[in-house]
This record gives sequence, C-alpha cells and structure tokens, in this order.
Amino acid sequence: MTHASNTHPVTELTKELIARPSVTPLDEGCQTLMAERLAAIGFNIEPMVFEDTTNMWARRGNEGPVFCFAGHTDVVPAGDLSRWHTPPFEPTIIDGYLYGRGAADMKGSLAAMIVATERFVAKHPNHPGSIAFLITSDEEGPFINGTTRVIDTLEARNEKITWALVGEPSSTLKLGDVVKNGRRGSLTANLTVKGIQGHVAYPHLADNPIHKAAPFLAELSQTHWDNGNEFFPPTSMQIANINGGTGASNVIPGTLEVMFNFRYSTEVTAEILIERVEALLTAHELDYDISWTFNGLPFLTGEGPLLDATRHAIRQITGYDTDPQTTGGTSDGRFIAPTGAKVLELGPVNATIHKVNECVKIDDLEQLALCYEVILEQLLC
Repeated sequence: MTHASNTHPVTELTKELIARPSVTPLDEGCQTLMAERLAAIGFNIEPMVFEDTTNMWARRGNEGPVFCFAGHTDVVPAGDLSRWHTPPFEPTIIDGYLYGRGAADMKGSLAAMIVATERFVAKHPNHPGSIAFLITSDEEGPFINGTTRVIDTLEARNEKITWALVGEPSSTLKLGDVVKNGRRGSLTANLTVKGIQGHVAYPHLADNPIHKAAPFLAELSQTHWDNGNEFFPPTSMQIANINGGTGASNVIPGTLEVMFNFRYSTEVTAEILIERVEALLTAHELDYDISWTFNGLPFLTGEGPLLDATRHAIRQITGYDTDPQTTGGTSDGRFIAPTGAKVLELGPVNATIHKVNECVKIDDLEQLALCYEVILEQLLC
C-alpha cells in the first residue's frame, strides 16, 4: 500500500472540497471556493440561500443556448468512523484512489466541472451561448430548498436551461460505461389501516388491522403495473416500512401503518397508480387513510445534441462506447427536466457511494474533466 500526493488539478480541488465536512444541509464554504474559481473566468455569481440551504447559480454569457453543470456540495454522514481506513474528511490518496466522504458523490464531479470549464474558457474566451452552474447543499436531504427552489426562481424570470449535465456517479465498472439519460418517477404512499384495539384473548371485541390488511398487501405486492418500454424497466412497487402493535404480545393493535414506494416508467402516470391502489383498497373493504408524496416525474433525454456530445466525448477520452440507462434512484435532474431542458448524468464509478471508505480513482477524475471539456466543445463551439 502506498500513500502519495498528486498534482492533477482535478484531484487537488477535489481534496479541498472533501476537507470541508458539508453534511446535508451544510455547505461549509464549498460553493464559495467554487465561486471564486468561476468569478475569475468571467462568471456572474448569484448565491441563493433558502432557509438552511445554500445554493449557487453562476452564469457566463447572456445568450442561448445555455449549458448547465448541475450538482451538490452536500454529502451523507460518514457513519461508523471506526470502519474508515482514513478520517472521512481528511482526503487521502492510497494506491491510486482518493478516499474521503464525497469523493465519488459528488465532489470529484464538481472539481472536474470547474477544471473543465477553466480549460474551455481559456481556449474559447468568446464562446457562443452560455455556461452555467446550478449547485445546491440539499440534494442528499429533504430536497425542499435546493435545486427545486433555484429552478422556481429561474422560471419566474424566464431564464431557461437548454442542456443540463448532472455530475451524479453514473458509472458502474469503469468511468463512462453508463450515463443516465432519464430517470423513473417516484411516488410514495403512507397508508394507515384502521381497526379496533383490544385483548388478544377477546378477538370478537376487537378488529385486527394487520389481519385485515394482509390480503391487500399480498395482492399489492403481486400486482403487475406495466411492461416498461425500450427506455424504462417495468414499474416497481416496494413496501418500505410496516408498523403495527404496541410491543405487547397480548394487545391487538388499533392501526397498521404501511409505507410503500413506486419507481414508475413512462407507461403509467402517478394518477393511474393512485387510482389503482385506492381501487384495490376499496375492493378489500378496508377502513383507511392514505397520503401520497410525489418525489419526481419520470424524464427521458433521447437522441439529440446532448446525448450525441456525451457519447462522442466518452468515446474520444476512454476509447469505448457508453450505455445510456434510466435505472437507479432519483437525482436533482428530475427538477430540471420539467422545464424543457435536456438532462444527462455523467460521473464517477458509484461502487462506494454512501459507504464507509468512499473513494474515486484519481485517473478517473482527470478523464472526467476531459470528458466534460469535450462536451462543452461539442455543444458551444
């Protein structure tokens, strides 16, 4: 095992960002560091602070088309510190990998964006169109005061994004092997099934909501929602939490609480899913309350300039073709896509994200910056 320093500019900036413990919703000066670099090359910096969340909208240029790098400075908590090989907020290079919380998700991407933009502007100071950065400290948290609020502000003044490249860690085995050109929609249900609490020895005086709900839950879990399509896998429903009972063995509970989530394709809508679930509840004659939370609509970026430029860049820098996919979780791209922007996600390998000993290959950081630079050249030159 070797410990070493590295002079790659992307690696050095990534290390500076990792050293700032910006656990959601904290930013800890990450955006200030980025803003200083961007202001030096002609960006107009617009901080947007909403309650406890720090956001930044930075733009160079006044005309369209607008190419936007999107990302987040916040990270998830480090977890069990005793399981880390090195302190999570003390970036360390070991055997060609940079370790630290946020290395892959997504401070490495942020650094690559900055360095790529600096190089591009140095070569093309009078580039057409505009380059923008939309950065938040509320992506890993409740996502209430982050990207969605910035987009609302931009929409209110009719400021449009043409293309958005989100730096989420899209790669699986090697850099650029996968890009995300869409995401499934996400819909969460919080269901309360009502019964009558009582003594287990006197079931005729009670009404057990767990027993009542069991056939419904069985049918819900076996329901086929759609077949998906060429871009999206079939819609998936997963029960995430079930809670019922007092903890005592002799008490029939009065209520059962169930939380379940849909990740849905473009073959259905949230409204259709809600209608089908509530029809199923009615068919099982349950007494219930249910609330629904929309976490994001599905979106898809098909063939066109952004996908073409990204494919070209990955092929030029890595030598292989990328695989556009729509699998996985949601990202802040879901807040940008409804404005009409074309959205893609390209970032490092995601094998260690949210885990202890999160890391990124330092050679990948430099290659990622080169990919981003080529994408800029393809779209704005």
